[in-house]
Amino acid sequence: MQIVFDTAQLGHQPTGFLVRGQRQPCPEIPARALVLKEAAESHGHRLVAPLSYGAGPRAAVHTPRYLRFLETAHERWQSLPGASAEVIPNVHPNGQPAGYPESVVGQAGYHMADTACPLAAGSWRAIVASADTAVHAARLVQGGAPTAYALCRPPGHHAFADMAGGFCYLNNCAIAATDLRRQAARVAILDVDLHHGNGTQGIFYARADVLTVSIHADPSNFYPFFWGHASERGEGAGEGYNLNLPLALGSGDEPFLAALERGFTEIRSYAPEALVVALGLDAFQGDPLAGLKVTTQGFEEICRRIGALKLPTVLVQEGGYPSPELGRNLVASLKGFEVGRAGSG
Repeated sequence: MQIVFDTAQLGHQPTGFLVRGQRQPCPEIPARALVLKEAAESHGHRLVAPLSYGAGPRAAVHTPRYLRFLETAHERWQSLPGASAEVIPNVHPNGQPAGYPESVVGQAGYHMADTACPLAAGSWRAIVASADTAVHAARLVQGGAPTAYALCRPPGHHAFADMAGGFCYLNNCAIAATDLRRQAARVAILDVDLHHGNGTQGIFYARADVLTVSIHADPSNFYPFFWGHASERGEGAGEGYNLNLPLALGSGDEPFLAALERGFTEIRSYAPEALVVALGLDAFQGDPLAGLKVTTQGFEEICRRIGALKLPTVLVQEGGYPSPELGRNLVASLKGFEVGRAGSG
């Protein structure tokens, strides 16, 4: 399997975020990408660097003013008296009707859902490289590869068209799916990350050309809290094209696999011409974010069943944070996918 990775992604180095009001070290660090890269390489997967695809693919998903904010915010922030090294919001419109401020402080609150997505000196270049990584994997599949794995970092599925959140800035899965739509009439996104892909849902919520399916920890008591409930089925032209399958906190392999089969029923009925998988490894029982209890063998079986769909597939890295088993979980996932795709029936 071809693995797409860009070392420029390592330039984003967030220092921390708030957890229950306490500042904690950020688990979305460059080292996690290196662990995944080295694990993939050590098991014979071939790494390729992405090309630069310019602004077009990200502008097809994200709003112009949001992209301007991400690109310019850090430099503008540094011109403020007493500014911190990272752009971190401290005021939000909270869903109320709101004007668009000129101040970068107000824009930070407008475009950043929480404190988990700071912008520092190297962030924008890494964010662009992550999006290009997803586009390159999508282009490989459009060029005839049965699958490609985009080792994206920072991740993307919490990013809306105009809002960052949960370690995410540009929505790599949405960018890959939109790029695949150049050739595919219908694309499905299957999100198996610990957390609901709220940004992905938001981007496609009123559209029928991209089906979104997410299996995740129940947001009633878990991030992102406000999205990811089973009642959210889409709106307008997209009504019925969004499926959320929340799981009780602490659920392990069997409940996850049962939800996966429900998701497959929806995907098969939709008959997509290509598939994007938001491959979160943070549902692992030993992940520091501790929401579900999927095992290494569980990841292998999840991905075996996804591979057995035999669809042109882009695997996009989402969550999965430092633990001794992180690399092993990726290797098991890629192995399972390839076994499933190669199988008969």
